[in-house]
Amino acid sequence: MPKTNKEDTLVSDETPVKVEALEVDALEYGRWVVRTELEAVGLLIDRLDGAFRRAVDLILGCIESRGRTVVTGMGKPGIIAAKISATMASTGTPSLCLNPADAYHGDLGRIVGDDVILILSNSGTTSEVTRLLPPIKRIGAKTVAITGDAESPLGRHCDVLLNIGEIAEACPIGLAPTASTTAMLVLGDALAMTVAKMRNFTPEEYAFYHPGGSLGRRLLKVGEIMRTGDATTVVRASDTALAALRAINETKGRPGAASVVDDDGILCGFVTDGDINRRLGSETAFLERPVSEIMARDPKTVNPDRLASEAVRILREHKIDQLPVVDDGGHPVGLLDVQDLMDTGGV
Repeated sequence: MPKTNKEDTLVSDETPVKVEALEVDALEYGRWVVRTELEAVGLLIDRLDGAFRRAVDLILGCIESRGRTVVTGMGKPGIIAAKISATMASTGTPSLCLNPADAYHGDLGRIVGDDVILILSNSGTTSEVTRLLPPIKRIGAKTVAITGDAESPLGRHCDVLLNIGEIAEACPIGLAPTASTTAMLVLGDALAMTVAKMRNFTPEEYAFYHPGGSLGRRLLKVGEIMRTGDATTVVRASDTALAALRAINETKGRPGAASVVDDDGILCGFVTDGDINRRLGSETAFLERPVSEIMARDPKTVNPDRLASEAVRILREHKIDQLPVVDDGGHPVGLLDVQDLMDTGGV
């Protein structure tokens, strides 16, 4: 047992009180907290049973019926509920977090019959959540409870019970929610990730829900960021170099380059205003000759369905700033400029 030293402390100038200062090894106590929470999580492995499968099936069915998984809890479990809901939403499971107190004062209108309500309460007796059970049942939504007491009101009246069992809190007085909320979080992650796995959730879907993240940027398709329509320049191989230069300069956004096509509209070359301007340093007669004489033949290209990260590799490898984008038949459908990739954070 830790030793104690008694010290005098003043709460105010007039009120001396005695407090006990514990001689505790902070490192060892911190390790004890971590071990306690690890043990609580470890116990979940054997506590998962058929109820977990039923909960997963309910959520999968909810997604198919275009419902949502509504996660709720009061106090610290409410904070865990918000994180579980966010994890579900980011991995393709429509979800929202609902404060049970707000729900009882009008926000029950957020719930529909096709929803699944995931309720977190260690004791299973928290009044703010237990009093929601009757109106939720009247709405027709299914309930899944994460609780430590199967015989509690919440445990007895939910549709599916996920029992985390009795958990000793990692707290000096055994009261602050610590190990129990960690177990709830891990069990919520297990639900979210199992549902994602069974839905065959892909990196492309993850990128769709995280367009601002680094992974989302890496998984952007070329077709999502390329220049199209009047923001690109396409000229024929028989057009003069002067006509090509004028077309480039008149194009919206001044792309500084033109895709050159043959009589069948298939890409056969690529020319930049830099190519033309450099040639002007030595002669001007070429301006009246076909642009095919100065264009780059067999230029590097990219398909609109390829990842933007692949386009970045091509640009860097060949030390170029622009790529014509062509469809499967070789027809120009857009232009990818290094600036477009920089604007998305992809370079």
